[in-house]
Amino acid sequence: MARFYSLNDLPSELGIFPLSGALLLPRGQLPLNVFEPRYLALVDDAMSGTRLIGMIQPTEAEDKTLTPPLSAVGCVGRITSYRESDDGRYLITLSGLCRFKVAAELPPGTPFRRVRPDYAPFAADLATPPSDDFPRERLLTALKDYLSRRDLNADWHSVMSAPAETLVNALAMLCPFAPAEKQALLEAPGWLERVDTLVALLEMAGAPAPGGSTLN
Repeated sequence: MARFYSLNDLPSELGIFPLSGALLLPRGQLPLNVFEPRYLALVDDAMSGTRLIGMIQPTEAEDKTLTPPLSAVGCVGRITSYRESDDGRYLITLSGLCRFKVAAELPPGTPFRRVRPDYAPFAADLATPPSDDFPRERLLTALKDYLSRRDLNADWHSVMSAPAETLVNALAMLCPFAPAEKQALLEAPGWLERVDTLVALLEMAGAPAPGGSTLN
């Protein structure tokens, strides 16, 4: 059963999962295959308490440094699906709740990193945005061009009938945008700005580059 959250329900200290290219948005669904010991410990900790984990992108690859700098903004999600595989991995799904700014990173004390999150700038994330003024036709045109240039297909019935936020979240999270582009989608100030950013990214990626190739 879905649970309603207010800012007061969200923890003042948050275990985080830094993962480049992973985007969690409010009311989005992010499946994760967890196998590193420190992140298995993170899931264990979350499951024993709030079930909440903060997803955030590092600004450098973890193969260059063990504790890469973090992006300024992440998103807290609740574990809404959990399964342990025979080889000890955790297969979980996070349901996005609210974005946060990293107010501070906490000193080491657990196998995983922790931050002090500031949710206040994103309090509006806890309310479902209105679907008024949703430019579905412009989005569909950009998506068709994006997919056709990659010889991909879509279930257009589902695309046409999906609720506005569900569609935008799914495209933002599933399309293979670069990490910086995914961060731009996350940090868009509000709902309409995120839609505009998504459409712009699809249009840029679907536009033919000089010489006839497609921009990637």
